[in-house]
This record gives sequence, structure tokens and C-alpha cells, in this order.
Amino acid sequence: MRGTGSWPCAWVWSRRARQIATARDTTTAWGPRRPGRIWSTSSTGAPARRLGSVPGSIDFVFLDIGGVLYDDRIYAEAWRRALREAGGRFTDEDFDEVYAACRAAQDGSFRRRLADRFIGPDADLASLEHRASRHWHYPPSALHPDVLQSLEALRDAGFRLGVIANQPTQVRAALERDGLVPFFEVWGVSDDLGLQKPDPALFVHGVRTAGVEPARAVMVGDRLDYDVRPAKVAGLRTVWVLRGEAPDLPTPEQLAEPDAAVADLRGLPEVIEDLARR
Repeated sequence: MRGTGSWPCAWVWSRRARQIATARDTTTAWGPRRPGRIWSTSSTGAPARRLGSVPGSIDFVFLDIGGVLYDDRIYAEAWRRALREAGGRFTDEDFDEVYAACRAAQDGSFRRRLADRFIGPDADLASLEHRASRHWHYPPSALHPDVLQSLEALRDAGFRLGVIANQPTQVRAALERDGLVPFFEVWGVSDDLGLQKPDPALFVHGVRTAGVEPARAVMVGDRLDYDVRPAKVAGLRTVWVLRGEAPDLPTPEQLAEPDAAVADLRGLPEVIEDLARR
């Protein structure tokens, strides 16, 4: 849950990024092409490969789980069901409107805002979280199709990998089932550690466990408030993934916060390589 360098970087958009920009007519919404701001960079849809180089200023890449690796609609649906089980009365349209507002704001707990709106300010958040956890399981179909190739490309490039995520302990079973666990040597899951994003301590724990300096690590997440900002406080560099809980139309101010932004993971290996060369 950045940089403002002036190095000359070519802007190469993935097919998906161009589709998003064309469909939404977001020439101005995406903001000006800022030096050091990179979008998804694979023009073929295949992950970029590191061309015989070794990691420069980056050794370790941390990734969020929900939204980045798995479709976060599973999480949203779990909370929709939990709120109704707790007595909330609302239409799907009501829920979608509040959830979209949370995504657009990128500022504060989605859970708290949903609970306040549909249950009330005295809602028992811990009880709601327990209810939601019963429905919060990623099926194999929830794994984004670009994940395995991108992780393979990062690993083959020599980058070490870990996860930093607000997730229940049982999420590991989904990653094991889908063949992802062997990619990750650091497991920074909130329920296992008793720490939650946006606490920067979770990111500090990650880099200390990895044995790397914060400046030589990158956090890849789909939220500014829970990934990008606290990772910056902890000294990491950041890549914002524009899916999951990211807004449909990020503002220029929001896009200026991370070191880089990608529409999906297809261009992530090349983006990390570019950051490593800075």
C-alpha cells in the first residue's frame, strides 16, 4: 500500500494499457508523461526478460496478494455477504457505489467505511472480519493469468521475491495449490505476524527478514494507502498495480506517488529492471 528522477525513459504501453486509455478517453486523466513514470511495458503481452544483466540497485521484490496475484472481487463479495449476514440491508448497487468510492479515495480502511455505511458506526469490525473470512477463499480461477509468467521472469532475472499482504493465514493453501509458494522466500502475511498494513512495521519486518536494505527493495501493490505510502515510509521503492482495489481512473496526483505504475503484471519485470538501473 515515486521517484521524481529525470532519467530519460521511453514510454511503452501494453495493449491492455492502451485499451484502458482509449476506452475511457483518459489522455488527461492519466496525467502528463512524467520523467521516471513507467507504465506496463510489454507490447506483446509476454513478460519482459532481463537481457543478460544482473540486478543493480534492487535485490528484492515484495508483492501483495489480493488484487495483484488474485482477483480481488472475491474479497469484495466476501464483505458483501458478511455485511448482509450481520443485518445490513442494501442493494448490490449501494454496495458497489461505496466500494468504488473507497477505491477512488485510496485513503483509509475499506472495511471500516463499509461497516459504518451499512451497519453503523458501532459495528463490531472484528466480528464482521470473522464473518468475511469464511467466504474469503481464492478459487483457482481467481489467479490472474499473468502471474506465473511474471514471477518466473522476475526469478530468472535474479530478483528475490516475497509477499507482504493483509491476508488470513489460510491464503497460503491457495498459493500452494497454484504453484506460487516456491517463488517466495519471505512470507509477510498479517495474520501470521500480528501486524497489518498500513503499519510500516510490516514492511520493515519484510526487508529485515530478507536481509536487504529498504532502498534495494520494491513493494508491488494495488493500493496507495496500504501499499505505496507505508512502503515509502519504510524506505522501499514502489510499483502501483492498477487493478484490484486501485481506482478505475487514478488522478495525476495519485499517479505521481509511486515510482512506477502498471496496468497488469505483464510489464512488471521490465519495470523492475528499469528501476534497478536508476
